[in-house]
Amino acid sequence: ADGVTLPLTYTFDPGTPTDGVTVDIPLPLLNQVPAESFDWQVPGLREELVIALIRSLPKAVRRNFVPVPDYARAALAAITPGQEPLLDALTRQLRRMTGVTVPRDAWEPGKLPAHLRVSFRVLDEENKPVAEGKDLPALQRQLRQEVRQVVAAAAPDVARTGLTQWDFGTLPRTIEQVRAGYAVTAYPALVDEGSTVGVKVFDSEAEQAAAHWAGTRRLLRLTVPSPAKFLQGRLSNEAKLALSRNPHGGVQELIADASGAAIDKLVTDAGGPAWDADGFAALRDRVRADLVDTVVDVMGRVRQVLAAAYAVEQRLGKTQNLAVVAALADIRAQLSGLVHKGFVTETGYARLPDLLRYLTAIERRLDRLPGNPQRDRQQQDRVAAVQKEYADLLAALPPGRRGSAAVRQIRWMIEELRVNVFAQALGTPYPVSEQRIYRAMDDAEGR
Repeated sequence: ADGVTLPLTYTFDPGTPTDGVTVDIPLPLLNQVPAESFDWQVPGLREELVIALIRSLPKAVRRNFVPVPDYARAALAAITPGQEPLLDALTRQLRRMTGVTVPRDAWEPGKLPAHLRVSFRVLDEENKPVAEGKDLPALQRQLRQEVRQVVAAAAPDVARTGLTQWDFGTLPRTIEQVRAGYAVTAYPALVDEGSTVGVKVFDSEAEQAAAHWAGTRRLLRLTVPSPAKFLQGRLSNEAKLALSRNPHGGVQELIADASGAAIDKLVTDAGGPAWDADGFAALRDRVRADLVDTVVDVMGRVRQVLAAAYAVEQRLGKTQNLAVVAALADIRAQLSGLVHKGFVTETGYARLPDLLRYLTAIERRLDRLPGNPQRDRQQQDRVAAVQKEYADLLAALPPGRRGSAAVRQIRWMIEELRVNVFAQALGTPYPVSEQRIYRAMDDAEGR
């Protein structure tokens, strides 16, 4: 995994959880090991694994691949192990051989016999086992704090807390130290502490990037004058009324949220966050010069979104038809996912017009709904199946990976799928389908 060789042991002990192959993973490397590295098993067990996987399929699907051992051998002979997730390769090869596509959720690797599922044993710096199990993402979640402590110990001089300005020189992108015979990489970043910022180290680049961006945003808020007082004077009474219909609790809170999105846009335009004092000073000057104008621009976009959300809410409140209760519940959940306290910064400047399109798609759905509730239900089930897969993906990922750009992008792809399903005439900026979203999930999982 990532150029590191991990020791394997094999135990023949039928009936016990450790029957089969066990991989030893040093604690500091735990979150840098992708679970997909092991789904191909060791060569000696691979054929037995593929036979068991095909046999675990529901009968209606399985009968396309009889006799199972012959199909398993032929499929394995035609694919290169390790280049992609096993189930992806197997699904594609079986489809080439028979024309039959195995549905993604028909595979059930969790039902395999114990000896065909790799065990993972996590070792501390004295080589003593800390935890063991078949579910690597579960172990990564369970040992989150322990990994953090080991990585922090590899870079003890970097940590800071309670900062209100950049007065600590250059922040290194990585710090490497050998611990227990393995090179441990720590990834330092600015972190948002609320009324201050700090410096912490993380065990992955994805976590570092997300934390450093949020920390930079907070430090800019602390060192650049707030645009709120300028803005109050520039907003007409009509605009203030339109903006008061927000989920934030007041226009001031909404302006603070819009400022976050404006700062993010200006940081993006400047080429990203800074990593040293001079770079931060230049970034701060640039943000200070353009912040008020950018917030005015953001508020214009937000005003349109809030007006569209209000129109949808009014319609939802007036609909009494019992036949469409499930659709209304689905729309309410979608609406609160799109427009809520903090949604402006979360959505980002560039995506606010997309939000308007998603809300327009809800209007189109509501137009059609009374005429054919049955068809709406079928379309809703399609989206729900993808949403469930996404929820499962999030639950299986280590917490630090959930905020990565690749994972967040899938959330927006699902909104585009809704447009495609319920209001196709509005169009989507790129082709979208269930299959494309599942592929994006596989890619995000493997990163």
